[in-house]
Amino acid sequence: MFRKLRGLGFGWNFLIFMVLAYFVTFFINFQIFIESLSFLIGLLKKVLPVFFAVFVLMVGVNYFISPNKIAKYFGRKSGVVGWLVAIVGGIISHGPIYMWYPFLADLKEKGMRTGLIATFLYNRAIKIPLIPFMILYFSWKYFLILAFVMIFASVINGLLVEIIVGKCSSENKLVHKEKR
Repeated sequence: MFRKLRGLGFGWNFLIFMVLAYFVTFFINFQIFIESLSFLIGLLKKVLPVFFAVFVLMVGVNYFISPNKIAKYFGRKSGVVGWLVAIVGGIISHGPIYMWYPFLADLKEKGMRTGLIATFLYNRAIKIPLIPFMILYFSWKYFLILAFVMIFASVINGLLVEIIVGKCSSENKLVHKEKR
């Protein structure tokens, strides 16, 4: 039986393990089972709408945006437009960060630069709903300086990620050629 499960992958094995754990808990301690089940249901109520939103985004990107368009706006020759879209997109995006990973991975497979992904993720630290509180507690000047520094640093961070990832991928290609 476990040989068959080995080929399923981590996700399916984890799901099977969790179902078995719930099953065992049901018979050992029913109260813990009920508490755990209610926690799971609460978590699913929070996560499933975000999963659905990301799924809709990914379907929309796959349907309306071709890899050529991704390469044009987010590829190697995207220029300033790509950086601006990554900055603004990071600032206006909301929700749990882990929900953006599949969407960004999909864009990366279609040709998005790794530096733009890093810039997008970096700019998620600027939260639009929290700006009024920052201004209230610290002042306009503080907010503007901090936002400028964060945006500037996000571009530097993106460029550094591209350099490091580029060196790592070229080293991996070199190692693979030597092995042949």
